Amino acid sequence: KIFTEDGKEYMYEKLCLCAGAKPKLIFEGNPYVLGIRDTDSAQAFQKNLAQSERIVVVGNGGIALELVYEIQGCEVIWAIKDKAIGNTFFDAGAAEFLIPKLAAEKRETPIECKRTKYTMEGSEEKERPIAASDKLGSALGPDWHEGLCLKGTKEFSHKVHIEILCEVKKIHLQQEFIQLQRTSLTFPKEERNVEPDEVLWPVYVELTNGKIYGCNFIVSATGVVPNVKPFLDGNNFAVGEDGGLEVDKHMHTSLPDIYAAGDICTAAWDPSPVWHQMRLWTQARQMGWYAAKCMAADTLGESIDMDFSFELFAHVTKFFNYKVVVLGKYNAQGLGSDHELMLRCTKGREYVKVVMQNGRMMGAVLIGETDLEETFENLILNQMDLSAYGEDLLNPDIDIEDYFD
Repeated sequence: KIFTEDGKEYMYEKLCLCAGAKPKLIFEGNPYVLGIRDTDSAQAFQKNLAQSERIVVVGNGGIALELVYEIQGCEVIWAIKDKAIGNTFFDAGAAEFLIPKLAAEKRETPIECKRTKYTMEGSEEKERPIAASDKLGSALGPDWHEGLCLKGTKEFSHKVHIEILCEVKKIHLQQEFIQLQRTSLTFPKEERNVEPDEVLWPVYVELTNGKIYGCNFIVSATGVVPNVKPFLDGNNFAVGEDGGLEVDKHMHTSLPDIYAAGDICTAAWDPSPVWHQMRLWTQARQMGWYAAKCMAADTLGESIDMDFSFELFAHVTKFFNYKVVVLGKYNAQGLGSDHELMLRCTKGREYVKVVMQNGRMMGAVLIGETDLEETFENLILNQMDLSAYGEDLLNPDIDIEDYFD
């Protein structure tokens, strides 16, 4: 049985838990710290941004990458704990390739999206109910910022300053900051700018590198944790090291007839050498489809093979108005030092990185319209020995797509 908060009971034969994940806020309960976790909090962010001159974004994942590029008319201080931006998806070379887009004065025409999109009929006319602050609303998909006006009070386009290798040490409210008699900094015009800020801000962020910046509010984009808490009380679920409900290769949890899919679960099966779990909308969708098939097969007493989508890690997205494709062990995850990298970069156009091990392709990062994703996907899956091709594998004058067709 399922027992709901309003006292109702529901019987089930098979149950699939798809409650997603919750954001890891840097400070809980602070009204100036906003976590973008769902459609409701994204709308709250838009409302706050419209009245803001400066915000601080903390985090270096997908949400942070999208935010700092999409925001206009507002100064953005971007605090990251890594040496380079986008550490979840990129190496330092790819980060350098992307950085010039942040300094661009004029906003580009968004690239065409070739992915299937879903809309709700009549959704614009109806006022949607807003979830309570302690409840999660509808999950964010890949197009979460489309339809939102992410513009502050200023008239410029991008204005982003990045503080690397630092985290948030403390957050001070305005009155507390005045009493401390500390000095905050203006938005840096140059890398070594240390001018004191005369403006009084609603909130101040003290970083571990000693710098303090005032702002209108702070965006906490520091990742998520599986939303398992509502289901653990009285149930003996096996929980993974990352806090998710462990599932086997048929998406079955440790309890009879209960399945889990998406961000709430932890893949506890022995994975393919070129697949790994990441809490992304693409994997959540694949897991949901596969879990439904597994539940139906079990009900009918039929066997089912593991879905092909778990043979190879693949994620397609858009960052800084570039198409981005990551495949397999794209950052050499788990390969140790026994691998080599091959690179091809055309400034402002494309960035291609291939991870090789023992002459075989193990992963790839493709930024821009490279038209290489299908070929590389097949080469990673087939594990063909590519030693004989050497650097010609990335030679722009050779049509490898046609060669390996």
